Order: sequence, then C-alpha cells, then structure tokens
Amino acid sequence: MNDITTQEHLNKVLWNAADSSRTSLDAAVYKDYVLAMLFFKYLSDLEKKEHQKLQERFGNDEDRIQEKMKAGRFYLPPDSSFDYIYSIHEKDNIGEEMNKVMHRIEENNKEKLEGIFSGLDFNSESTLGKVEQRNKMIRHLINDFHQIDLGNMDDDVIGNAYMYMIGQFGSQAGKKAGEFFTPRYVSRLLSRLAQPKDGARICDPACGSGGLLLLAGEEIEKQGSKNYALYGQESTGSTYQLARMNMFLHGKDGTRLEWGDTLNNPLLVEDDRLMKFDLVIANPPFSLKKWGAENAENDKYNRFFRGIPPKDKGDFAFITHMVETAKAKSGRVAVIVPHGVLFRGGAEGKIRQSFIEENIIDAVIGLPAGLFQTTGIPVAILIIDRSREAGGANESKKDILFIEASKEFKPGKAKNSLSKENIEKIYNTYANREEIDKFSRKVMPEEIKENDYNLNITRYVDTFVEEEEIDISANLAELKKLEPELKRLEEEMAGHLKTLNIS
Repeated sequence: MNDITTQEHLNKVLWNAADSSRTSLDAAVYKDYVLAMLFFKYLSDLEKKEHQKLQERFGNDEDRIQEKMKAGRFYLPPDSSFDYIYSIHEKDNIGEEMNKVMHRIEENNKEKLEGIFSGLDFNSESTLGKVEQRNKMIRHLINDFHQIDLGNMDDDVIGNAYMYMIGQFGSQAGKKAGEFFTPRYVSRLLSRLAQPKDGARICDPACGSGGLLLLAGEEIEKQGSKNYALYGQESTGSTYQLARMNMFLHGKDGTRLEWGDTLNNPLLVEDDRLMKFDLVIANPPFSLKKWGAENAENDKYNRFFRGIPPKDKGDFAFITHMVETAKAKSGRVAVIVPHGVLFRGGAEGKIRQSFIEENIIDAVIGLPAGLFQTTGIPVAILIIDRSREAGGANESKKDILFIEASKEFKPGKAKNSLSKENIEKIYNTYANREEIDKFSRKVMPEEIKENDYNLNITRYVDTFVEEEEIDISANLAELKKLEPELKRLEEEMAGHLKTLNIS
C-alpha cells in the first residue's frame, strides 16, 4: 500500500485514483460514487486497524473481538469490508455486490449511518452505463483505492482530503457545483467574518456538503476550544449524504443534519419552535425561483412578517429565515448574497428597510466578480448582528460598515480567487471597523434613509480615481520637437532600403 506522508500527497494520490477511473460520467454524478468509495475505504481501514489491536489483546478469541467491535464507533459485519470487495471485484455482478455491502453497513449502523449510501446504485445501467462499462469503472476504483491505507491517519487529514476532492469535483461540475460546493477561500473568509465564539451553536440552513460548518468550527478550535455544536439542513439528497460523510470523516459524529427544504419545511426545531442559534452562516442559492412564496403568508413560524419576498427571487426568504433562527439580542448572521439584494425595490426594499430600522445590519462587504464556478457576477456578504437590536449588548452601535473589496482578488484563468492577504485585509478592516480611503466607510442610518434604504456599496464608498491631467499644449510642443528627428530617421531608413534593393 502507498506510504502517504503528507496532506498534499494524500490529496494527490486520492485524486489520481478517482481521475484514472473516470468515464464519460458527469462530474456532479461521478463524485457521489468516488466519495462513497473513499468513505467505504476509510471505514474498512479503521475497522481493520481496530481488529488488529483487539487481536493483540484477546488473541484468537474472535467472539470476544466481535463483541468489542460492535460496541465501537461503527461496525462492519462479515463480508462487508473493502478487502472483501477487492477479493471479488472481478465478478460480473460486482455492482450488485457493492450494493449489498453498502446495505449491510447501513443495517448494522442505523444510529449513525442509516441511509448514508441511499441514492447510490452501483448496478444502475441508466446512471453508470451497460454492465461492461460500469464494471470497468467500479473495478478501476476498487483497484486504485485498494492501494491506499487510511487506517493510520488523523481524521483531520482524511477529512481535509475529502474536502479537497469535493473542491476538485466542484471545479469540473460547472453550474451544478453550486449544489454542493462553495470555494474554500470564500468559505474561509465568511467563517472568519462570522466570528464564532466558544460554546456557540452554529447552523447552516443550506449546508451543501458541510464545508462551511466545519470551517466555522475550525475558527473556534483555533481559539483552543472544541466546545461548539454544528447543525445543518440540505434539500438535495445526495448532497445531504455527502455532508454526513464529511462530518463523520472529520470526527464530528454529533453534528445534527437534516434533509429537507429549509424554507418550506424547516426541520431544525425543538418543542415545535424553530431552534435558535448563536451563529447562522450560509451561501444559499442565488435568486432561487419557486422557493415557496405561496406558502409564506401562512408560515407556522411567522418568519415573513416583514414582508414576503418575490416568488422568483428567494434571497430574502433565506436571509429572513436566518435572522429568525438567530438568537434574539445576541445571535449573528453571515450570508453571501447577489448584489441585487442590496438595492432591489418592491417587497425586497421593504424587508431591507425593516432590517435597517431594526438596527441589525452590521456590515455590507462587496466581493470580486468571478469567484464562483456557478456565476461570474460579483457578490456581497451581509453581516447581521442581533446584539444591536433593542435590548442587546450593542444597541448603541448605529453605523453600518461598507467595504468595497471588488479589487481584492488573485486573478485566474477560469475564475478568480482570494489570497491569504486578500482575506486578511478584508477581515481586519471589518474586525477593526476601519475607514480606509476608497475601500471602507462607516455610514449612519440617516444617510442610508436619504438614499431610500439602498445599500449599494458604491453609493457610500467613493472608488473614483482621478486620472492624471494631460497637458495637451505641452504634448504638442514635445511632438513638434521630435519632428526633425523623425524626418532624419525616415531618410536613414530609406537609404538602408535602397542599399538592400541594390544587393
């Protein structure tokens, strides 16, 4: 087996294994099978390692060993390991055998893994092609992953490799990438701006594959604490299962994830009320059509009392849900939005006005265009702080900080990215509430009211750069001085050409 020595090496080995098995499958579909295979290999290698430890302790007492194995974090029944699948991978019905193994694993780990492979059919002709084609793909994956030993690595290293794989698939999946992936540099910036604290209950109501939640938790761990709880909801079934695997690989088995439509059927509830969180963080789908406006007026949780967003633009529906699930007088919201959220009128304008009058908008941060695989448009980050509302600790804080960071990016061929320096500059400006010429400015609500509650950043941060004044007279005089020299050069060139023609 490969001796993996670094995170970078593991990332490379895993991606090469996945890429070498690639067929004509769309990246958004293929990823589900590859990542499930990686998860299966992880479970098998950990199980094998644990079995070896118990053998050293109990010798050949297999009954005692199996008893201990069943009491562990998870349990793989006989004929359910990766080694077993490898031993039969040349069978014509290998796809069917894979399905049986996945089912056995789920049946024996209902509390943590029930349904985690649902939606995956390794024997599907409609998805994977005819038997020869799909068997070839499955065998390649089994052979390549068999060479990798994941049993002696930390959860963080394997979890990071899983996130790397999601990122690689995201870069190839085009617009479908938005269903499961937010670029890591954007997630990193958002999780820092969110400023999660020790003991926080953190929620992502559009959690995708869970990367943003994990990075928010990582910010707390940088402070020397592991005291936090993660929650999420995701509407797409296959992406929800990716998030479950992601949490398990990172050792976050206690994370509560729900599968369903957050806007029409929020499932993070307790005592028949919406759960409340210290931090709500998300990159929801931009301007979602048919989001459920027809049900909003009768919403049992009364989330849309400020107004019902347009039926073909769900941005404020997500923002409103996030605000209503943040703890009153203390909770924070950090959300990525399209720029239209900042200035569109109608129902959206009224909701935006309500947020401003409630004094809960803390910052509006404009990001560069071209950061996302799914769209080239520039986006913004809204920071909403409910500690600023009446009765909150920051009730006296009235200004909104605008940051115009559209020039803060590292250019790339396919898309732009945020460098570490870009992230630091944006975060430090926010954290210190700095006013920087052409970059950031604190604005009082009176000025925003005068602008009809429009939050378009360039209304408040002057980015105009005066061009150097051109002295036309001086330039004409300079050209006149050059005329004799130009005439001399022309005559000299003509002489050279004449000589060449003679020769």
